[in-house]
Amino acid sequence: MRLVIMGPPGAGKGTQADGIASRLGIPHISTGDIFRANVAQGTALGIEAKRYMDAGEYVPDGVTNSMVRDRLSQGDCKPGFLLDGYPRTLEQVGELDSMLNAGGAALDRAIELTVDVDEVVTRLVKRAQEQGRADDTEDVIRRRLEVYAEQTAPLTALYAKRNVLVQVNGMGAISDVTARLLKALGA
Repeated sequence: MRLVIMGPPGAGKGTQADGIASRLGIPHISTGDIFRANVAQGTALGIEAKRYMDAGEYVPDGVTNSMVRDRLSQGDCKPGFLLDGYPRTLEQVGELDSMLNAGGAALDRAIELTVDVDEVVTRLVKRAQEQGRADDTEDVIRRRLEVYAEQTAPLTALYAKRNVLVQVNGMGAISDVTARLLKALGA
């Protein structure tokens, strides 16, 4: 199964993606993890990505697309994958479509976790404290939420038009959200 999970930063995408991917036997591919690995390794793409991440802006599509294309070309993605944090723009949707079409595949479902904005801010501040994430200051969080609303939210309309969008309430206990996700996916 080829899946995308969407929602504002802090919606619980990573937590839910881990469980869902494990249950379905497919890799969870987080662009945030890919970015952080490239930054930690000091790659040219990582250095460029860091500049945008530190400002709470999206990493340019060219950089992001290159990182995702490389990851999806790996053998463990042949039976499927769950993308977390990609695509975030309509241009990236087109790029993902091209990547999948080249392999004779298509996206099966786009999952959108819906949450309360105040809860998102609380979650991210807590996560920043627990994990020491310098990229999760309150100002950066608020900017990321603005960017999400401006650039990423239109994807839900596109995926709804394609009849692949599944909206799931991301509020509540992790196990409750997971149960709602699995039910929505028919898994």
